[in-house]
Amino acid sequence: MSGSRVLVYAALIAFAVLFIGPTYLVVMTSFKTLDELRRGNLVGFPEVWSWAAWVKAWSSACTGVDCSGLQPFFFNSVKIVVPSVICSALLGSLNGYILAQWRFRGADALFTMLIVGFFIPYQTILLPAARFLGYLSLANTIPGLIVIHVAYGLAFTTLLFRNFYVAIPTDLVKAARVDGAGMILIFRRIFLPISLPAFMVCIIWQFTGIWNDFLFGIVFTGPDSRPITVALNNLVNATEGIKEYNVDMAAALITALPTLIVYIVGGRYLVRGLTAGAVKG
Repeated sequence: MSGSRVLVYAALIAFAVLFIGPTYLVVMTSFKTLDELRRGNLVGFPEVWSWAAWVKAWSSACTGVDCSGLQPFFFNSVKIVVPSVICSALLGSLNGYILAQWRFRGADALFTMLIVGFFIPYQTILLPAARFLGYLSLANTIPGLIVIHVAYGLAFTTLLFRNFYVAIPTDLVKAARVDGAGMILIFRRIFLPISLPAFMVCIIWQFTGIWNDFLFGIVFTGPDSRPITVALNNLVNATEGIKEYNVDMAAALITALPTLIVYIVGGRYLVRGLTAGAVKG
């Protein structure tokens, strides 16, 4: 084996250890008891594998001043993520289809404004969004946070589907129109069946961003509607009682598992969907 190949493999192994090492420590710590951690077993395998920290993080760990665990906040996040992802994906696909295949006056200007919206930082819309939700009587509610996530994610989903649909020949749409199909029927019968890669990219991107969101979650929700990221922050930063690092690690893993599952299930579509339309349009 040549010296350059050895250096490449050594660098790859070093980077693998760098990324896998912290994950290994988090997983091992979550299965250890607090007494074992106090005895100094920080790196090795648990002496006795225990789910006690996971159970406590899920159902009885303290979050702030309340001791209700992550369970209710986990399901709050599910209630937020599922409709947000579905709505933003469907609206983005319809917008992208219209912008790619049905030209109209002002389409380019509208598309440019959507692209600009993709780069607007979260912090700049906090006050206007809060006032908007107040007018709708949706402040500090899960539906209000869903509205914010759908509106903020629409720029990305429109861009994604527009680049995906622009690679589809317009002759296909013209032929369908000659046969009497309208805009919605063409979208439902022709474009939706071939959109799985784009939808998977949209789902992965939106699910990850919304599930991991902290800023919108803490600003636009109340004590009973907070997502799991806010509950995790309260748990890890709790100042009352003994610091239980095994419970903190278990809570972090519980919070991260849904996004990991989504990547495992839909990861094979990720590159395919992102590169679709990269040549044309």
